[in-house]
Amino acid sequence: MNSMVYKRKLPLAVFLIPAFAIMALFIYYPFIVNIINSFQKVGALGTGAVPVNDSGSMFFLDNWKFVFSDPTMRSAVLNTLKMMAVTVVFQVGIALLLALLVDNVRRGAQAYRTIYFFPIVISASALGLLFNMVFLYDTGMLNNILISLGIISKDTLIDWKSFDNAFFTMTLPVIWQYVGFYFVILATGLNNISADIYEAAAIDGATGFQRIRFITLPLLRNTIITCVTLALTGALKVFDLPWQMFPKGAPAGTTYLTGTYMYQQTFNVRNVGQGSAIAVVIVALGIAAAQITSLVLRPKDM
Repeated sequence: MNSMVYKRKLPLAVFLIPAFAIMALFIYYPFIVNIINSFQKVGALGTGAVPVNDSGSMFFLDNWKFVFSDPTMRSAVLNTLKMMAVTVVFQVGIALLLALLVDNVRRGAQAYRTIYFFPIVISASALGLLFNMVFLYDTGMLNNILISLGIISKDTLIDWKSFDNAFFTMTLPVIWQYVGFYFVILATGLNNISADIYEAAAIDGATGFQRIRFITLPLLRNTIITCVTLALTGALKVFDLPWQMFPKGAPAGTTYLTGTYMYQQTFNVRNVGQGSAIAVVIVALGIAAAQITSLVLRPKDM
């Protein structure tokens, strides 16, 4: 029966061709155009590009010269790499810890899952406004809590959006929002581990820590790798919360990520060519991160 299905190509084509057409139209074609624009002079969106062969100079490399020489771009790439590291360590790490704790809860486990997942359904605009209020200099919730605890005084308020604290202020909401996403994935992976394995380990005298180390983590390896890959590639696409809290990379452009700097160059500076070059860099970083993750943390057959 199965062999007959694969011998008949028409039903497969009916379902696959529309999917490939949609991918080609909305993913591959825009990406190819984006690469072409990175070698052309394109001003604001909707304006025509200056063709490469209209001049004998090497102006078609100007966008790439900008990418590799602009100090703000270097800062944006560095911030993005730091964001990737932070998301892996804290988003996936905290999510794994919460998943292990909830997996041992006998009552109210579903309530915990709902609470931890809730931040992911809140819009970035609302979260940005919320954390802007939390980090306000004089009337912000965080400074008021620190004053009430006696850690600081009204004369030594902390400016959470200053140069020294800006990256922490920008990163904390991103971590808080997406921990629940990885928590759900890891909790699902834990549910797929048979309870019989834990019972056999308990009979053999394994402690709780040993069960986690020698049973849970090895069997959860492929799920953790999936979360790490999603966290790394997701960090490259972080835009909404940092832009809401630090528009135009304030202070002094030090909080730009590759995504926010691409937006700045495309829509505010109105240089689509430079924005296209930055977009290609983002894709290249994403491919490199995924490949490195697959090589370092190679999934194992279970």
